[in-house]
Amino acid sequence: MTTIAAILERKGRDVVHAESGMTVRDAVSLLASRRIGALPVTREGVVIGIFSERDFIYCIESEGPDALERAVDDLMTAPAITIPSDAPILAALAEMSRRRIRHLPVVEENRLMGIVSIGDLVQYRLERMEQEAEAMRAYIQQ
Repeated sequence: MTTIAAILERKGRDVVHAESGMTVRDAVSLLASRRIGALPVTREGVVIGIFSERDFIYCIESEGPDALERAVDDLMTAPAITIPSDAPILAALAEMSRRRIRHLPVVEENRLMGIVSIGDLVQYRLERMEQEAEAMRAYIQQ
């Protein structure tokens, strides 16, 4: 059984995050400059929510440009749905699908250890399926 830890080993554990109190303008700038879709929001190192492109779009639609000056805490999705690094990849995929989310902060003992996206998980599964198919082809050809 392959776990989230395998994904983090490949992609790294460096996580761009927003600190509680950061303005939406600064958070959006961070999303754009890093070309990412979501930021875990932390307070004193603890994940308290997640701010995503969706959160921003919904708020801009209802509040207009004034939303840029609000604190990211006001718009984030909270509490954040998180996952431990020892969770199976298929369980994470199922949870993301069930909850219709695209990013899961990886948390151990209240510390942010990484983040995985639906794209990370699907790519890993596809690569594993291709490796298994190749191993099966090699076995059959023996």
